[in-house]
Amino acid sequence: MARPRKPLLSTDRIVATARALVDAEGLAAVSTRRLAAELGVSGPSLYNHFRTKDEILEAVADSVSAQVDLSMFEDGRDWRTALHDWAVSYRDALRDHPNIVPVLARGPGRRPAALRLADAAYGAMVEAGWPPAQATSIGALMRYFIMGSALGSFAGGFVDDASAYDPADYPHLGQAHLLADQQEKIDERAFETGLTALLDGLALQYEQVRLRT
Repeated sequence: MARPRKPLLSTDRIVATARALVDAEGLAAVSTRRLAAELGVSGPSLYNHFRTKDEILEAVADSVSAQVDLSMFEDGRDWRTALHDWAVSYRDALRDHPNIVPVLARGPGRRPAALRLADAAYGAMVEAGWPPAQATSIGALMRYFIMGSALGSFAGGFVDDASAYDPADYPHLGQAHLLADQQEKIDERAFETGLTALLDGLALQYEQVRLRT
């Protein structure tokens, strides 16, 4: 029997195609009509896998959550090292797919990979001795910080035109036009600085928690 000329439609193929569209053109680029055209199928065939565009975007978001490494919560690393390594992996996944961050920011909902991620981080903090309420707050705090860092580039927000930063108006921004050229280095350093400060603060709180137990 001859092989089909087009790959069979599958959930994974739909998600991968939608993710590529989101990465390249943003959330607005995704529609059932556009996806069907990209996949070379009729629009109604998508409904055998997803009922709505929102379901497709939820699946795309979960496919990105699935890229986050969770091994640090299982291999014996101390809670601080685990949080640091998890945050780096989490940010790497979001940095590779920044256009899906607004969907991820809605929360895990019913998405399996996102729920596994939340469960792993929360469980590791509780097992390390954090009270459940504080473990919940830590999970929320890390999520705010990581997602905020992925929403945009600080350095990339400045133009490379020195005339845009007249010292008469902005006396401390004389070098701001150089930031965009160092975008990756500056953003990486900012993330590590913030993450270290955050973990330092949590370590102080942890000492107090241990004294009370």
